[in-house]
Amino acid sequence: MTDTTIEWATKTWNPTLGCTRVSPGCDNCYAIPEAWRHMHASNPKVAAAYAGTAHKVDGRTDWTGRINLLDGRLDQPKHWRKPERIFVNSMSDVFAARVPVDYVTKIWRTMQDTPRHTYQILTKRPERVARVLDKVHAELGLTQPLANVWLGTSIESDEYVRRADALRQAPAAVRFISAEPLLGPLPSLDLQRIDWVILGGESKSGARPLEVDWIRDVVDRCRTSGVTPFVKQLGTVWAKANGAADKKGGEPDDWPEDLRVREFPAAA
Repeated sequence: MTDTTIEWATKTWNPTLGCTRVSPGCDNCYAIPEAWRHMHASNPKVAAAYAGTAHKVDGRTDWTGRINLLDGRLDQPKHWRKPERIFVNSMSDVFAARVPVDYVTKIWRTMQDTPRHTYQILTKRPERVARVLDKVHAELGLTQPLANVWLGTSIESDEYVRRADALRQAPAAVRFISAEPLLGPLPSLDLQRIDWVILGGESKSGARPLEVDWIRDVVDRCRTSGVTPFVKQLGTVWAKANGAADKKGGEPDDWPEDLRVREFPAAA
């Protein structure tokens, strides 16, 4: 577990490493080149943790599909005495098909044992969540979802708003959507039983453009639906076009005033 510059979390915890691409939001995923770099780290422990998770195909770095289960990291949050907001698996996906249910149970047991922390789990595979958690909760004897675990799904365009429907089927104290990178407007997004929405533009080489009105529309709908919005950044393309000091467009003082919104759900 490490400190993070992600605006909505204070730590990251990666008990698994590795993933696969599933939709256009993955095209410029920051985690793929990071995994490749760590695979070739001079520190043998780091290199071993990431071993085999990434490769190069026709000059492009990509996931191999291998997921490494790191039992030695399962207890890391127990050593953090101060309450933290922990982004779980910033370099993987808890609900990837190759993560066994019994390993997800181990992750949940750690979260159950550390109620002082808030855990934020983000997946692009929400259709698996309810089915997996039925088994996890049964194994742990849980009759209610853990109060300190927030479940989220990524939605990058209107084509993928169905992920919110799948998320609504999952037991969760807090449900959230990460609309980052936001690649188009979300007119069909249903915010019922959603507590929190993170919004952001893409922020690396080859970033795709963001229209500010896409974010404005979702923020306005959050306000009328009682959902908490969090605008993370407006992205590299917007930052360059508007002469923003932060290359990711992540400085709220540079934004239109109505978009300077970084709030957390009441459960925080």
